[in-house]
Amino acid sequence: MARGRNPWILIALMVLGGLAGSAVGQILSPTFPFLNNIVTAGLTPGVLDLRFMTITFGFSLLIGPLTLLGFLLGYLVYRNT
Repeated sequence: MARGRNPWILIALMVLGGLAGSAVGQILSPTFPFLNNIVTAGLTPGVLDLRFMTITFGFSLLIGPLTLLGFLLGYLVYRNT
């Protein structure tokens, strides 16, 4: 990463790329069924009960082929700007 670049821009570009790739994958999956191969990764929700406050931790990622391509394109846009 070059100096002076904001890492939040990289995160935003990768999230936008992932969203766009996921949307295109959903649209094209009836025509191209191999695009519907989605891998789920993440943590199941865990609950921390402190009696006065309850916090739930967890996340999951649904990653398809075009989602990965969107992540990669977001990274490449960041590198080339």
